[in-house]
Amino acid sequence: MQILIRYSTLFVLTLLVLAALSFALAYLFPGDVLVNLTGITPHNEIQREALIRQYQLDEPYLFQFLYYVQQLLQGNWGYSFISGLPLRDEIAVAMPATIELSTYALLTALFLGVPIGCYAGLKSYTKTDYTINSLSMVSYSFPVFWIALVFILIFSLELGIAPLSGRVSLLFDVPNVSGFVLIDILLADNIDSGLAFVDALHHLILPTASIALISTASMIRITRRSVIDVLKSPYIAAAESRGLSKRKIFFQHILRNALLPILPLMAIQITTLITNAMIVETLFSWPGIGNWLIQAIYQRDYPALRVGMLAVATVVISFTILIDLFNRLIDPSREKYERGAI
Repeated sequence: MQILIRYSTLFVLTLLVLAALSFALAYLFPGDVLVNLTGITPHNEIQREALIRQYQLDEPYLFQFLYYVQQLLQGNWGYSFISGLPLRDEIAVAMPATIELSTYALLTALFLGVPIGCYAGLKSYTKTDYTINSLSMVSYSFPVFWIALVFILIFSLELGIAPLSGRVSLLFDVPNVSGFVLIDILLADNIDSGLAFVDALHHLILPTASIALISTASMIRITRRSVIDVLKSPYIAAAESRGLSKRKIFFQHILRNALLPILPLMAIQITTLITNAMIVETLFSWPGIGNWLIQAIYQRDYPALRVGMLAVATVVISFTILIDLFNRLIDPSREKYERGAI
């Protein structure tokens, strides 16, 4: 219970700091604060005074901030200058698309990186290990936008085996229910789900592979290092002395203990994963929050930039805290060691 209270307090305080930074952006953007917030250029003083009272800009900064937080909690996030739609609705469509792309990339990195990393760790300091480690270092060194451009050039433009942009072909009208296109296709009843599902998978291949390549390289290196550390532990030597088979030692002792240090490192990878997803979205015209924010920057949609930044930061903080909390719940000894170290 103490852990939950501590993490809840940390989450709330972090959100308040992020909300304060988001609030300050209105005064940091170039131009008139009132115009930046409303998108309306007052034609006379009467109209200007009315807008100032509506947004409480005549109050001290603290009261303006409290009003801003109140509006956020009530779901009044403002309106986009460009589309005129509520920002809450636009983010509700764009954010799941980014989370979907990041989720598939993370799953790919786990299913590929952990087995390959375990194999490299078991073959540590051999030619096989050196080869895997070198390839992972090279893959991790490539910028994600460069990898995406290479994939587009080879698989879309040259070979023509993967779509260039979008989440699904325009032939399929998929209603937005969950925000995850594969789930929405399965829930839809007005389209051919089989064809639409295969088409969506084709659209997912290149953007997911672009993000997953770097994440997989990182996961290989993390898992390899963890397995090597576990192999040096005394209980592994004790298990070998009892005559246990290599298979039994691996699944009962090595794998379980090697995966525990990976979880807290995954929390660190969340930020990189979502950032890479936002970059890749702009190259593949993926309708996620990254592509949406880029369009807002080009069109100087200040309310969208302010709320979009807050939404992205909130998602990153939420996933990071949840993963770290999950790690503490399944490994209570970590808390004990940290208290002892302090």
